[in-house]
Amino acid sequence: PSFGFLFDIDGVLVRGKTPIPAAKTAFQKLVNSQGQFLVPVVFVTNAGNCLRQKKADQLSHLLGVPISQDQVMMSHSPLRMFKRYHEKCVLVSGQGPLLDIAQDLGFCQPITIETLREKHPLLDVVDHDRRPNILVRECFCFKILSVVLFGEPVRWETNLQLIIDVLLTSGYPGNPYHHENYPHIPVLACNMDLMWVAEAQSPRFGHGTFMVCLENIYKKITGKDLKYEALMGKPSKLTYQYAEYLIRAQAAERGWKQPIQTLYAVGDNLMTDVYDNSWETELASAAAAHCRSVLVCTGVYNPHTEVPLDTRERVTETVFHGHRDFRFDPGLVEPDHIVPDVDAAVDLVFQLENFAP
Repeated sequence: PSFGFLFDIDGVLVRGKTPIPAAKTAFQKLVNSQGQFLVPVVFVTNAGNCLRQKKADQLSHLLGVPISQDQVMMSHSPLRMFKRYHEKCVLVSGQGPLLDIAQDLGFCQPITIETLREKHPLLDVVDHDRRPNILVRECFCFKILSVVLFGEPVRWETNLQLIIDVLLTSGYPGNPYHHENYPHIPVLACNMDLMWVAEAQSPRFGHGTFMVCLENIYKKITGKDLKYEALMGKPSKLTYQYAEYLIRAQAAERGWKQPIQTLYAVGDNLMTDVYDNSWETELASAAAAHCRSVLVCTGVYNPHTEVPLDTRERVTETVFHGHRDFRFDPGLVEPDHIVPDVDAAVDLVFQLENFAP
């Protein structure tokens, strides 16, 4: 094969924990009788609340084909490359096994919001039932040197409060605020999805919504913009470059000599799976020459009408749902192809590539 697939998960293969029927059909076409993939495939998800192996196991069960962790890219996967932060004390926000995830990525001194709250019980007082009954002496001897946002947390008020405390005290959250400490300590964020789809009829808040809250609270208090050291997850160039690296590694492992010329990104969200595929020019020194976007109608994007016969028909948005730090250009939310579901996406790509399994 001279092409590979980058599959989104939520809204393309599953809705919540329910498989989309077309997904199993599609993946039977992508493997041989021994369950080996016929083309390189990487699952690129903006989820960040579990380890790669767990996500691979979930996908294997849902799709009925064996999937390895090397085929899975979480929103936090590029953090492996941020080695200059690995030895530092970092505050991590999100849900799931955060310490396991952080340590698997290389972080040696991760601290969760819950641990920070235990060390500084006087900081978290929005919920009256969680306020400390007696005054305790606050004791926290570490300086937090950066903040890593893995994904949407459960208790937003606690996370927002303590992250703001860390940023406004330069890593000493028990201290008084000092607005002159700007720029603040580094913030690395994964997953900018404003919304995502589960079993509900309408999209749900994603980590991007939490980030909007954090950014606006910080600006309301300080009058200055919250700065990000790095933004990871679709549609950042960094994420697609890392995914392309995984595709090439997969092809090399299988002994496929032909260069991978085209990557097909199959997704359901104009703002993350389609937006800004201009990253391909950055990969000129690598193998992939083109990236093509294929938009399915089973997730966030749903035209509520028949799939357009002319897929070149202009798709525009009157409201920009992308992240604050990305410029809006209507031309970048025009998919190369629009299809009903992932099974139709696989059929289309096989036809375009003249590929007969």
